[in-house]
Amino acid sequence: MEKQKVFLDCDPGHDDAINIMLAHAYPELELMGISVVAGNQTIEKTTVNALNVCQYLGIMDVPVAAGCGNAMVKPREICPEIHGKTGLDGPTFEPLRKKADPRHGVQLMIDTLMAAEDHEIMVVPTGPLTNVAMAIRMEPRIIPKIKRIVLMGGSYQNGNVTPAAEFNIHCDPEAAYVVFTSGVPITMVGLDVTRKVLCYPEIVDRMAKIDNKASHLFVDLMRFFNKTQKEVFGWEGGPTHDPVTCASIIDPELLKTKHCHVSIDIKSEESYGRTNADIFEFFQRGEPNCDVAVDINVERFWDIIEQGIRYYGDK
Repeated sequence: MEKQKVFLDCDPGHDDAINIMLAHAYPELELMGISVVAGNQTIEKTTVNALNVCQYLGIMDVPVAAGCGNAMVKPREICPEIHGKTGLDGPTFEPLRKKADPRHGVQLMIDTLMAAEDHEIMVVPTGPLTNVAMAIRMEPRIIPKIKRIVLMGGSYQNGNVTPAAEFNIHCDPEAAYVVFTSGVPITMVGLDVTRKVLCYPEIVDRMAKIDNKASHLFVDLMRFFNKTQKEVFGWEGGPTHDPVTCASIIDPELLKTKHCHVSIDIKSEESYGRTNADIFEFFQRGEPNCDVAVDINVERFWDIIEQGIRYYGDK
């Protein structure tokens, strides 16, 4: 079986950590590199978090590089009320031995893509799109190298930081504009589906029974994440946003999507950062540029998470 090469761009973040776990665990995927962006916390903290997760899971040969610490235009925005002071509160990690790649995260992404064949690598961003947009602007020759961008962000319905905008897009709408107008095939995994995969306590208990290193990490992550989600949103289970990206690559039938035109609102005030998805073809102002996720097989998603944890073996 030929593996699908993936390059992660993330801002760990509890759900980002689970996505890293999936990308490394599944034999269907080959993890080529990880660039880190500010989002859930500052770039200094999200980089340490990515390195800690990789070290904990034994991902020592995959380069991890710190990327952009600020958005392209707007002031920096982080989310400590959900992810805590470190951005990954909950687990306890051993002293950090894994070193960050000395390259800038944008350069790591460019180098990895330029060394690939055309349409060979899927880029999987699960944070603000600053690194991806900067890479596209710095080196447009990477565009044909990208098979598809499978991103967590946006919504064709309601946002989660404003009525219109989802956090990742709202953190850097101008970067999202660059990505969505790049011509690269895009799958948008937004709140419309990630809010359907709520990690209820019974899911945490289910994964705890596996009782290996990965399950211990999952439990520590999600118990803290569920606590803050309940405090902020009143939900009993936190939406496991980011792992839907890699899960949908592992199982292409996981999501139901709608091929349509998506534009990014970078001009208005109340709807700044909204992903305007023309699901019903009201405007027909542009050619379809995105596969927007509109539904998900929830039971299958949790099976994929469980199997990913089991791939890490016994204790």
